[in-house]
Amino acid sequence: MTRINWPDLLFGLFLCVVAAVVLVATRKLSFGSPADMGAGFMPRVLAIGAAGFGLVFALRSLAIGGEGIEAPKLRPILGVLAAVAIFALLAAKAGLAVAGFATVVVAGLASRETRLRETVVFAVGLSAAAVILFVLLLDLPVPVWPRF
Repeated sequence: MTRINWPDLLFGLFLCVVAAVVLVATRKLSFGSPADMGAGFMPRVLAIGAAGFGLVFALRSLAIGGEGIEAPKLRPILGVLAAVAIFALLAAKAGLAVAGFATVVVAGLASRETRLRETVVFAVGLSAAAVILFVLLLDLPVPVWPRF
């Protein structure tokens, strides 16, 4: 008799529920085709993919058993959420360079293994790459520096 891997089973069921909610929420949006995507194309495709992964986790948890996924840690979750919030708050007013830099630094704080010096160097490089890509190459009307 195999033991049920409850964390994997619950995670798989969670993915299936999220996928079902997305599919119901996007039912009135046009789907289109891969060549002419409608507004509901990507949400539905991603929801079907999430449901597939959920089924794999759920079925695997019943067949294999074992330890399962480790319990979530609060620091990485809060760090990533804070990084997203920082970017959302700073992007329009502080500009892409400042918002990108702050986002990378805050996201780096989500892990105990990151070093501040390396994070700052990476943040400068990533911010410069974002400015080059979005402002110079794609010519998007994104402010680079803070507006005064």
